[in-house]
Amino acid sequence: MNNQTLVIYDFKILYEILNELENHINFSFIHINKLADLNFKTLNNYLVISGKKQNIENQIIIDQYPIEINRFIELVNINFLKKKYNQQSEIDIGTYKLNLNSRKIFDEKNSLNLTEREANIVIFLYNSKKPVKISKLQTEVWGHNSKLETHTVETHIYRLRKKINNIFNDENFIKSSKAGYIIQ
Repeated sequence: MNNQTLVIYDFKILYEILNELENHINFSFIHINKLADLNFKTLNNYLVISGKKQNIENQIIIDQYPIEINRFIELVNINFLKKKYNQQSEIDIGTYKLNLNSRKIFDEKNSLNLTEREANIVIFLYNSKKPVKISKLQTEVWGHNSKLETHTVETHIYRLRKKINNIFNDENFIKSSKAGYIIQ
C-alpha cells in the first residue's frame, strides 16, 4: 500500500489525466472540490496540488500551461522525497520536535534555532533513560576529560533552559537533581 497521496484540489482536468496514467505513477491521488472535504489528519504523507495559491501546507501550484506531464510527475516525486527526508530528520522530544538538519526545535506554535552544541545536549539528554551527571556530559558531548574543572556544561544548560523558557514558556524542559540533568 502506497502511503504517498497527492491531493488534487479543484483541478479536475489534472485528476483525469492522472487517472489515465495511473499504472505509471508511484503515488496515490484523490480529487476534492473543497478543502472542507479533506481530513488532513488522516493523511500521513501528502502533497496538495492546485492551480492557485491557497493557505495550505505542502502545496504545489501549477500555473503554467501546457503542463508537461513528465516534468509534473518529476516535481511531485521530488517534493515527496523532500518531505520524506525532512520527516526522517525529525525526532519527537516530548511535546516538541527537533529537526536534526536545521537544529530547530518546535511545537505547534513556536520554533527555536539551536546551536549544534545545544542540539547535541538535547539529543544526549533525551536519549538517556536516567539523569546525566555533568562529568558524563563533558566527556560525551564536549569530548573533555571529566577531571577538568569547568562550568561550561552548567552555563550551556542555563542558557538553553532560558532560551526554551523564553520561546515555549517551559521551565521544566531540562530537569536537574543531585543525580544530574534529564529531559523526560
